[in-house]
Amino acid sequence: MSKVKNVAVYCASSTQLHPEYVSDARRVGQLLAEAGVALVNGAGNMGLMQATTDGCLDAGGRAIGVIPSFMIQEGWAYGRMTELVETKDMSDRKNKIAELSDAAIALPGGCGTMDELFELITNKQLGLYLKPIVILNTLGYYDGLLQWLERAEHDHFIRDIHRRLWCVAQTPEEAVQLALSTPLWDPNIRRFAKI
Repeated sequence: MSKVKNVAVYCASSTQLHPEYVSDARRVGQLLAEAGVALVNGAGNMGLMQATTDGCLDAGGRAIGVIPSFMIQEGWAYGRMTELVETKDMSDRKNKIAELSDAAIALPGGCGTMDELFELITNKQLGLYLKPIVILNTLGYYDGLLQWLERAEHDHFIRDIHRRLWCVAQTPEEAVQLALSTPLWDPNIRRFAKI
């Protein structure tokens, strides 16, 4: 039985996306609920954040939203969240989401999603975040990023062992399965952080 109780899902708030991005986001939320796992996200009331929440709640799940005070004041918090955690700023939001999660899934997103994903990967490389990190590559969205990461390894900016810091999934089903089954990272590997 999986020890994963909460999964962080990082994703876009854009409302102008291809329908497949939206359907995959909804499906991730639904699958987490069906697995008895709570969703943790940024509590946004638009785009893929809302879609993951709706998928989770509509399937009877629990959705924990973490959002800074200024976003609440702007009216960006989704009213359906099971629980809303207010933070003072974006840095606190990222830390709280990572703290609450037992695994993370990055759906397609923009600069904010990349920031969150790479902070997790960096912390895992340093042995500070040991939990599974899964990249859901809907419509090949992350192909360019994955190619860049291969180049980074080839040119010795990262070690080959660091390619195992994250997993790549092609479907929501695979993403959730990897989040629930990937073992914790060995903190002793931090000695390889130096190239």
